[in-house]
Amino acid sequence: MRINRDYYLNRLIEAQNDGLIKIVTGIRRCGKSYLLNTLFYEYLINNNVAEDHIISAALDDSDNEHLLIPQNLSKFVKEKIIDKEKYYVILDEVQKCKNFEGVLNGLLRIPNIDIYVTGSNSKFLSSDIVTEFRGRGEEIRVYPLSYYEFMSVYEGDKLDGWVEYITYGGLPLVASMNSDERKMAYLKEQQKNVYVNDVVERNNIKNDSELVSLIEIISSNIGSLTNPKKLSDTFQSTAGISIDHKTISSYLKYLEEAFIIEKAERYDVKGKKYISTPNKYYFTDLGLRNSFINFRQHEETHIMENVIYIELKRRGYNVDVGLIKLKEKKENEFTYKQLEVDFVANKGNNKIYIQSAFSMPTEEKIKQEERPLLKISDSFKKVIIVKDYIKRTRTEDGIITMSIFDFLLDQDSLNY
Repeated sequence: MRINRDYYLNRLIEAQNDGLIKIVTGIRRCGKSYLLNTLFYEYLINNNVAEDHIISAALDDSDNEHLLIPQNLSKFVKEKIIDKEKYYVILDEVQKCKNFEGVLNGLLRIPNIDIYVTGSNSKFLSSDIVTEFRGRGEEIRVYPLSYYEFMSVYEGDKLDGWVEYITYGGLPLVASMNSDERKMAYLKEQQKNVYVNDVVERNNIKNDSELVSLIEIISSNIGSLTNPKKLSDTFQSTAGISIDHKTISSYLKYLEEAFIIEKAERYDVKGKKYISTPNKYYFTDLGLRNSFINFRQHEETHIMENVIYIELKRRGYNVDVGLIKLKEKKENEFTYKQLEVDFVANKGNNKIYIQSAFSMPTEEKIKQEERPLLKISDSFKKVIIVKDYIKRTRTEDGIITMSIFDFLLDQDSLNY
Protein backbone atom coordinates (compact mmCIF):
# COMPACT_ATOMS: atom_id res chain seq x y z
CA MET A 1 0.00 0.00 0.00
CA ARG A 2 1.43 3.35 -1.06
CA ILE A 3 0.93 6.25 1.34
CA ASN A 4 2.09 9.66 0.19
CA ARG A 5 3.82 11.75 2.86
CA ASP A 6 3.82 15.00 0.89
CA TYR A 7 4.36 17.27 3.91
CA TYR A 8 7.65 15.59 4.79
CA LEU A 9 8.70 15.02 1.19
CA ASN A 10 8.30 18.73 0.49
CA ARG A 11 10.43 19.53 3.53
CA LEU A 12 13.17 17.30 2.17
CA ILE A 13 12.89 18.94 -1.24
CA GLU A 14 13.06 22.42 0.28
CA ALA A 15 16.22 21.44 2.19
CA GLN A 16 17.86 19.79 -0.81
CA ASN A 17 21.48 20.88 -1.43
CA ASP A 18 21.47 23.44 1.38
CA GLY A 19 24.82 22.32 2.73
CA LEU A 20 23.36 20.85 5.93
CA ILE A 21 22.91 17.26 7.05
CA LYS A 22 19.19 16.41 6.97
CA ILE A 23 18.40 14.42 10.12
CA VAL A 24 15.09 12.56 9.83
CA THR A 25 13.91 11.57 13.32
CA GLY A 26 10.82 9.99 14.82
CA ILE A 27 9.41 7.01 16.66
CA ARG A 28 10.26 3.57 15.28
CA ARG A 29 7.97 2.26 12.53
CA CYS A 30 6.61 5.74 11.69
CA GLY A 31 7.85 5.63 8.08
CA LYS A 32 11.25 7.38 8.09
CA SER A 33 12.95 4.80 5.88
CA TYR A 34 9.99 4.71 3.48
CA LEU A 35 10.11 8.49 3.24
CA LEU A 36 13.79 8.53 2.29
CA ASN A 37 14.31 5.27 0.43
CA THR A 38 11.04 5.20 -1.51
CA LEU A 39 9.42 8.62 -1.75
CA PHE A 40 12.53 10.81 -1.80
CA TYR A 41 14.43 8.25 -3.89
CA GLU A 42 11.65 8.29 -6.50
CA TYR A 43 11.67 12.09 -6.47
CA LEU A 44 15.40 12.14 -7.18
CA ILE A 45 15.10 9.58 -10.00
CA ASN A 46 12.18 11.47 -11.52
CA ASN A 47 14.30 14.63 -11.45
CA ASN A 48 17.12 13.10 -13.47
CA VAL A 49 19.44 11.96 -10.68
CA ALA A 50 21.27 8.81 -11.81
CA GLU A 51 20.81 5.71 -9.63
CA ASP A 52 24.55 5.35 -9.08
CA HIS A 53 24.57 8.89 -7.65
CA ILE A 54 22.27 7.85 -4.79
CA ILE A 55 24.34 6.15 -2.09
CA SER A 56 22.25 4.39 0.55
CA ALA A 57 22.76 1.97 3.42
CA ALA A 58 20.58 0.70 6.28
CA LEU A 59 22.82 0.44 9.34
CA ASP A 60 20.29 -1.70 11.21
CA ASP A 61 20.61 -4.41 8.53
CA SER A 62 22.87 -7.30 9.58
CA ASP A 63 24.31 -7.39 6.07
CA ASN A 64 25.78 -3.94 6.73
CA GLU A 65 27.32 -4.75 10.10
CA HIS A 66 30.76 -3.90 8.75
CA LEU A 67 29.58 -0.34 8.13
CA LEU A 68 29.12 0.22 11.87
CA ILE A 69 32.89 0.77 11.97
CA PRO A 70 33.44 4.49 11.20
CA GLN A 71 36.35 3.97 8.80
CA ASN A 72 34.36 1.41 6.80
CA LEU A 73 31.31 3.65 6.50
CA SER A 74 33.39 6.59 5.36
CA LYS A 75 35.23 4.42 2.83
CA PHE A 76 31.94 2.91 1.58
CA VAL A 77 30.60 6.36 0.68
CA LYS A 78 33.81 7.89 -0.67
CA GLU A 79 34.55 4.98 -3.00
CA LYS A 80 31.25 5.54 -4.80
CA ILE A 81 32.02 9.18 -5.60
CA ILE A 82 33.81 9.04 -8.95
CA ASP A 83 32.94 12.37 -10.59
CA LYS A 84 31.99 15.95 -9.74
CA GLU A 85 28.24 15.49 -10.21
CA LYS A 86 25.96 15.76 -7.16
CA TYR A 87 25.68 12.63 -4.98
CA TYR A 88 22.90 11.96 -2.46
CA VAL A 89 23.86 9.94 0.64
CA ILE A 90 21.01 8.25 2.55
CA LEU A 91 21.89 6.42 5.78
CA ASP A 92 19.26 4.66 7.93
CA GLU A 93 19.70 4.46 11.73
CA VAL A 94 23.04 6.24 11.54
CA GLN A 95 23.45 6.38 15.32
CA LYS A 96 24.34 2.68 15.25
CA CYS A 97 27.72 3.60 13.78
CA LYS A 98 30.27 4.53 16.43
CA ASN A 99 31.47 8.11 16.04
CA PHE A 100 28.91 8.71 13.28
CA GLU A 101 29.30 12.44 13.97
CA GLY A 102 32.92 12.34 12.84
CA VAL A 103 32.01 10.34 9.73
CA LEU A 104 29.26 12.76 8.72
CA ASN A 105 31.34 15.83 9.44
CA GLY A 106 34.09 14.37 7.26
CA LEU A 107 31.68 13.61 4.42
CA LEU A 108 30.24 17.10 4.70
CA ARG A 109 33.60 18.49 3.54
CA ILE A 110 33.09 16.84 0.15
CA PRO A 111 31.52 19.60 -1.96
CA ASN A 112 29.34 17.47 -4.24
CA ILE A 113 27.36 15.37 -1.73
CA ASP A 114 24.06 16.00 0.02
CA ILE A 115 23.51 13.95 3.20
CA TYR A 116 20.28 12.50 4.65
CA VAL A 117 20.21 10.32 7.77
CA THR A 118 17.59 8.74 10.02
CA GLY A 119 17.64 8.00 13.73
CA SER A 120 15.07 6.73 16.23
CA ASN A 121 16.60 8.14 19.39
CA SER A 122 16.51 11.84 20.18
CA LYS A 123 19.63 11.50 22.32
CA PHE A 124 21.54 11.24 19.09
CA LEU A 125 19.84 14.44 18.01
CA SER A 126 19.77 16.55 21.15
CA SER A 127 23.28 15.86 22.42
CA ASP A 128 25.50 14.66 19.60
CA ILE A 129 24.01 16.72 16.79
CA VAL A 130 23.94 19.96 18.73
CA THR A 131 27.40 19.63 20.24
CA GLU A 132 29.23 17.90 17.39
CA PHE A 133 27.63 19.30 14.26
CA ARG A 134 27.53 22.89 15.53
CA GLY A 135 24.79 24.11 13.24
CA ARG A 136 25.64 21.84 10.31
CA GLY A 137 22.57 19.63 10.72
CA GLU A 138 18.81 20.23 10.66
CA GLU A 139 16.07 18.01 12.04
CA ILE A 140 13.06 16.88 10.05
CA ARG A 141 10.76 15.25 12.59
CA VAL A 142 8.42 12.57 11.22
CA TYR A 143 5.27 11.52 13.06
CA PRO A 144 3.02 8.49 12.44
CA LEU A 145 0.29 9.03 9.88
CA SER A 146 -1.89 12.05 10.47
CA TYR A 147 -5.64 11.56 10.18
CA TYR A 148 -5.41 13.29 6.77
CA GLU A 149 -2.77 10.80 5.59
CA PHE A 150 -4.66 7.89 7.14
CA MET A 151 -7.88 8.83 5.34
CA SER A 152 -6.03 8.99 2.00
CA VAL A 153 -5.88 5.17 2.08
CA TYR A 154 -8.87 4.32 4.29
CA GLU A 155 -11.85 2.97 2.35
CA GLY A 156 -14.68 3.96 4.71
CA ASP A 157 -16.27 7.29 5.62
CA LYS A 158 -14.55 9.85 7.82
CA LEU A 159 -16.49 8.97 11.00
CA ASP A 160 -15.63 5.27 10.74
CA GLY A 161 -12.10 6.33 9.88
CA TRP A 162 -11.96 8.47 13.01
CA VAL A 163 -12.92 5.53 15.22
CA GLU A 164 -10.32 3.35 13.52
CA TYR A 165 -7.65 6.05 13.79
CA ILE A 166 -8.10 6.83 17.47
CA THR A 167 -8.17 3.12 18.27
CA TYR A 168 -5.23 1.81 16.29
CA GLY A 169 -3.23 4.96 15.61
CA GLY A 170 -1.17 5.89 12.59
CA LEU A 171 1.76 3.50 12.28
CA PRO A 172 1.78 2.87 8.49
CA LEU A 173 1.96 -0.93 8.72
CA VAL A 174 -1.05 -0.99 11.07
CA ALA A 175 -3.03 1.08 8.57
CA SER A 176 -2.40 -1.61 5.94
CA MET A 177 -3.79 -4.44 8.09
CA ASN A 178 -7.36 -5.55 7.52
CA SER A 179 -8.51 -7.00 10.85
CA ASP A 180 -8.81 -5.81 14.44
CA GLU A 181 -7.05 -8.94 15.68
CA ARG A 182 -3.96 -8.36 13.54
CA LYS A 183 -3.75 -4.70 14.48
CA MET A 184 -4.04 -5.33 18.21
CA ALA A 185 -1.56 -8.21 18.10
CA TYR A 186 0.98 -6.19 16.13
CA LEU A 187 0.75 -3.15 18.41
CA LYS A 188 1.11 -5.22 21.58
CA GLU A 189 4.06 -7.11 20.12
CA GLN A 190 5.77 -3.89 19.07
CA GLN A 191 5.23 -2.10 22.38
CA LYS A 192 6.73 -5.00 24.29
CA ASN A 193 9.57 -6.14 22.07
CA VAL A 194 10.55 -2.92 20.33
CA TYR A 195 9.54 0.27 22.11
CA VAL A 196 9.94 -0.82 25.74
CA ASN A 197 13.02 -2.92 25.00
CA ASP A 198 14.63 0.05 23.22
CA VAL A 199 14.19 2.27 26.25
CA VAL A 200 15.32 -0.43 28.70
CA GLU A 201 18.45 -1.39 26.77
CA ARG A 202 19.44 2.16 25.85
CA ASN A 203 19.23 3.39 29.43
CA ASN A 204 20.27 0.24 31.31
CA ILE A 205 17.01 0.07 33.25
CA LYS A 206 17.02 -2.77 35.77
CA ASN A 207 13.30 -2.92 36.53
CA ASP A 208 11.31 -2.70 33.31
CA SER A 209 8.04 -3.46 35.14
CA GLU A 210 8.24 -0.03 36.80
CA LEU A 211 8.70 1.60 33.41
CA VAL A 212 5.72 -0.26 31.93
CA SER A 213 3.57 0.65 34.95
CA LEU A 214 4.48 4.31 34.47
CA ILE A 215 3.48 4.17 30.79
CA GLU A 216 0.18 2.57 31.78
CA ILE A 217 -0.52 5.35 34.28
CA ILE A 218 0.23 8.04 31.70
CA SER A 219 -1.85 6.13 29.14
CA SER A 220 -4.83 6.25 31.47
CA ASN A 221 -4.39 9.97 32.12
CA ILE A 222 -3.43 11.59 28.83
CA GLY A 223 -3.91 15.33 28.95
CA SER A 224 -4.00 15.45 32.76
CA LEU A 225 -1.75 17.78 34.71
CA THR A 226 0.91 15.82 36.55
CA ASN A 227 4.52 15.78 37.70
CA PRO A 228 7.02 13.17 38.96
CA LYS A 229 6.00 13.70 42.60
CA LYS A 230 2.33 13.17 41.82
CA LEU A 231 3.14 10.07 39.76
CA SER A 232 5.25 8.73 42.63
CA ASP A 233 2.27 9.18 44.96
CA THR A 234 0.05 7.36 42.47
CA PHE A 235 2.38 4.37 42.48
CA GLN A 236 2.28 4.29 46.26
CA SER A 237 -1.50 4.64 46.60
CA THR A 238 -2.58 2.29 43.81
CA ALA A 239 0.06 -0.43 43.91
CA GLY A 240 1.87 0.06 47.20
CA ILE A 241 5.09 0.53 45.24
CA SER A 242 7.63 3.12 46.32
CA ILE A 243 9.41 4.77 43.38
CA ASP A 244 11.46 7.89 43.94
CA HIS A 245 10.23 10.92 41.98
CA LYS A 246 13.75 11.39 40.58
CA THR A 247 13.58 7.91 39.07
CA ILE A 248 10.20 8.72 37.54
CA SER A 249 11.61 11.96 36.16
CA SER A 250 14.37 9.95 34.47
CA TYR A 251 11.85 7.47 33.05
CA LEU A 252 9.77 10.30 31.61
CA LYS A 253 12.86 11.75 29.97
CA TYR A 254 13.73 8.36 28.45
CA LEU A 255 10.21 8.00 27.02
CA GLU A 256 10.42 11.46 25.49
CA GLU A 257 13.82 10.68 24.02
CA ALA A 258 12.37 7.57 22.38
CA PHE A 259 9.54 9.74 20.92
CA ILE A 260 6.89 7.65 22.70
CA ILE A 261 5.45 10.60 24.65
CA GLU A 262 5.70 14.38 24.43
CA LYS A 263 5.57 16.87 27.26
CA ALA A 264 3.46 20.02 27.03
CA GLU A 265 4.57 22.73 29.43
CA ARG A 266 2.27 25.32 30.99
CA TYR A 267 2.59 28.92 29.88
CA ASP A 268 1.24 31.96 31.73
CA VAL A 269 -0.40 33.87 28.88
CA LYS A 270 -0.63 37.21 30.69
CA GLY A 271 2.59 36.90 32.65
CA LYS A 272 4.41 35.65 29.54
CA LYS A 273 6.41 33.02 31.41
CA TYR A 274 6.59 29.26 31.78
CA ILE A 275 5.41 27.43 34.88
CA SER A 276 7.78 24.57 35.65
CA THR A 277 5.25 22.09 36.97
CA PRO A 278 2.84 20.34 36.56
CA ASN A 279 2.87 19.39 32.86
CA LYS A 280 0.75 17.36 30.46
CA TYR A 281 1.86 14.31 28.48
CA TYR A 282 0.56 13.13 25.13
CA PHE A 283 1.31 10.03 23.08
CA THR A 284 2.93 10.25 19.67
CA ASP A 285 0.74 7.35 18.53
CA LEU A 286 -2.64 6.49 20.02
CA GLY A 287 -2.53 2.88 18.87
CA LEU A 288 0.64 2.39 20.88
CA ARG A 289 -0.96 4.16 23.84
CA ASN A 290 -4.05 1.95 23.64
CA SER A 291 -1.93 -1.21 23.48
CA PHE A 292 -0.50 -0.44 26.93
CA ILE A 293 -3.97 -0.47 28.47
CA ASN A 294 -5.32 -3.39 26.42
CA PHE A 295 -7.54 -1.12 24.31
CA ARG A 296 -9.96 -0.81 27.22
CA GLN A 297 -10.13 2.97 27.78
CA HIS A 298 -11.78 5.04 25.13
CA GLU A 299 -12.49 8.46 26.65
CA GLU A 300 -12.87 10.38 23.41
CA THR A 301 -12.59 13.82 25.04
CA HIS A 302 -8.95 13.33 26.05
CA ILE A 303 -8.15 11.31 22.94
CA MET A 304 -9.33 14.18 20.74
CA GLU A 305 -7.10 16.53 22.72
CA ASN A 306 -4.15 14.19 22.06
CA VAL A 307 -4.92 14.13 18.33
CA ILE A 308 -5.05 17.95 18.17
CA TYR A 309 -1.77 18.32 20.08
CA ILE A 310 0.14 15.92 17.81
CA GLU A 311 -1.40 17.46 14.68
CA LEU A 312 -0.21 20.91 15.76
CA LYS A 313 3.27 19.54 16.39
CA ARG A 314 3.25 17.80 13.02
CA ARG A 315 2.39 21.10 11.33
CA GLY A 316 5.47 22.65 12.86
CA TYR A 317 4.00 24.54 15.83
CA ASN A 318 5.56 24.81 19.25
CA VAL A 319 2.70 23.91 21.60
CA ASP A 320 2.15 24.82 25.25
CA VAL A 321 -0.77 24.58 27.66
CA GLY A 322 -2.08 28.09 28.32
CA LEU A 323 -2.84 29.43 31.80
CA ILE A 324 -4.69 32.67 32.52
CA LYS A 325 -4.60 34.06 36.04
CA LEU A 326 -7.56 36.26 36.94
CA LYS A 327 -8.20 38.62 39.81
CA GLU A 328 -11.91 39.27 40.23
CA LYS A 329 -13.84 41.37 42.71
CA LYS A 330 -17.02 39.91 44.17
CA GLU A 331 -18.95 41.40 47.09
CA ASN A 332 -16.03 43.69 47.99
CA GLU A 333 -13.62 40.77 48.09
CA PHE A 334 -11.01 39.80 45.55
CA THR A 335 -10.86 36.21 44.35
CA TYR A 336 -8.16 34.59 42.27
CA LYS A 337 -8.90 32.09 39.55
CA GLN A 338 -6.99 30.20 36.91
CA LEU A 339 -8.44 29.48 33.49
CA GLU A 340 -6.88 27.05 31.06
CA VAL A 341 -6.45 27.38 27.32
CA ASP A 342 -5.85 23.87 26.02
CA PHE A 343 -3.13 24.89 23.57
CA VAL A 344 -1.04 27.93 22.76
CA ALA A 345 0.49 27.17 19.36
CA ASN A 346 3.40 29.24 18.08
CA LYS A 347 5.13 29.26 14.71
CA GLY A 348 7.44 32.19 14.09
CA ASN A 349 5.50 35.37 14.77
CA ASN A 350 2.18 33.56 14.45
CA LYS A 351 0.31 32.49 17.58
CA ILE A 352 -3.01 30.64 17.87
CA TYR A 353 -5.04 29.91 21.01
CA ILE A 354 -6.99 26.65 20.75
CA GLN A 355 -9.68 25.02 22.86
CA SER A 356 -10.54 21.34 22.41
CA ALA A 357 -14.24 20.93 23.19
CA PHE A 358 -15.70 17.53 22.40
CA SER A 359 -19.21 18.95 22.36
CA MET A 360 -20.92 22.29 23.06
CA PRO A 361 -24.62 21.37 23.28
CA THR A 362 -25.73 24.34 25.41
CA GLU A 363 -25.15 28.07 25.68
CA GLU A 364 -23.61 27.49 29.09
CA LYS A 365 -21.03 25.10 27.61
CA ILE A 366 -20.27 27.53 24.80
CA LYS A 367 -19.64 30.34 27.28
CA GLN A 368 -17.45 28.03 29.36
CA GLU A 369 -15.20 27.28 26.39
CA GLU A 370 -15.15 30.87 25.14
CA ARG A 371 -14.41 32.47 28.50
CA PRO A 372 -10.63 31.81 28.63
CA LEU A 373 -10.25 33.01 25.06
CA LEU A 374 -12.18 36.22 25.77
CA LYS A 375 -9.84 36.98 28.68
CA ILE A 376 -6.87 37.16 26.28
CA SER A 377 -6.39 40.74 25.16
CA ASP A 378 -4.08 40.29 22.18
CA SER A 379 -5.25 40.02 18.57
CA PHE A 380 -3.98 36.54 17.74
CA LYS A 381 -6.38 33.95 16.34
CA LYS A 382 -8.64 32.11 18.80
CA VAL A 383 -10.15 28.75 17.83
CA ILE A 384 -12.49 26.17 19.36
CA ILE A 385 -12.39 22.68 17.82
CA VAL A 386 -15.38 20.40 18.39
CA LYS A 387 -16.18 16.80 17.44
CA ASP A 388 -19.63 17.72 16.05
CA TYR A 389 -20.23 18.08 12.32
CA ILE A 390 -20.65 21.85 12.14
CA LYS A 391 -20.06 24.61 9.66
CA ARG A 392 -17.11 26.84 10.45
CA THR A 393 -18.29 29.98 12.27
CA ARG A 394 -16.78 33.18 13.64
CA THR A 395 -18.28 35.21 16.49
CA GLU A 396 -18.32 38.99 16.78
CA ASP A 397 -15.41 38.62 19.20
CA GLY A 398 -13.43 36.81 16.51
CA ILE A 399 -13.59 33.30 18.01
CA ILE A 400 -13.61 30.63 15.29
CA THR A 401 -15.38 27.32 15.86
CA MET A 402 -14.69 24.40 13.54
CA SER A 403 -15.19 20.65 13.39
CA ILE A 404 -12.32 18.31 14.22
CA PHE A 405 -12.74 16.89 10.72
CA ASP A 406 -12.36 20.29 9.06
CA PHE A 407 -9.31 20.97 11.23
CA LEU A 408 -7.62 17.66 10.39
CA LEU A 409 -8.60 17.20 6.75
CA ASP A 410 -7.86 20.77 5.64
CA GLN A 411 -4.13 21.32 6.03
CA ASP A 412 -4.68 25.09 5.83
CA SER A 413 -7.55 25.11 8.36
CA LEU A 414 -5.71 27.46 10.75
CA ASN A 415 -4.49 29.83 8.06
CA TYR A 416 -7.72 31.65 7.24
